Amino acid sequence: MALHLPKGWFPTSWCSCVRSRADKWNSSHHLKLLPWESQLNRRQLCIGTSLIATLSVDQSIISQPVQAEEKAVAQEEESGIIGTIKSLFDPNEKTKTGKLLPKAYLKSAREVVKTLRESLKEDPKDMGKFRRTADAAKESIREYLSNWKGQPTVTKEESYMELEKAFRSLASFYAKAGPFGSLSDEVKSEILQDLENAEKFL
Repeated sequence: MALHLPKGWFPTSWCSCVRSRADKWNSSHHLKLLPWESQLNRRQLCIGTSLIATLSVDQSIISQPVQAEEKAVAQEEESGIIGTIKSLFDPNEKTKTGKLLPKAYLKSAREVVKTLRESLKEDPKDMGKFRRTADAAKESIREYLSNWKGQPTVTKEESYMELEKAFRSLASFYAKAGPFGSLSDEVKSEILQDLENAEKFL
């Protein structure tokens, strides 16, 4: 606990008080100290008193850097919270390459990459699972095209162009093989590469 010293107070006044009580105790108990012993005891009392006063003052000085550090941490946490709130209302988002693009576009394009990749990698022999993944891919592609096809904000983006290549490969294959045709490994590999390229820019 810090010792609060009155303004203008000097430790020697405490020394005097303690010294006076010590002298009274010595006289009442008939103790006689040699001159050098008396001076030594008084000097020790004064040194001890000054040390206590110094430690009390230093405590407030030591606490200042700690308070400053706590304040800096609080400010950093506050700025982090504000940044998070702002990002929630920001319509744009940074891509892997550092570009700012609409969040809605990035979400839709990522969903296309995910579902179409899963559909292409699924084993056609497992008809139930294959149909589920194929339906999910169709739905994500339909939603993407209805919202972003031809949109000037994204048509020049690398991710957009790579997805267009994947869609053209699908359309070209089914135009020749019919709606029930089975994709060849070569076509699958080509589309998967387009999806991987698109993902790098999302």
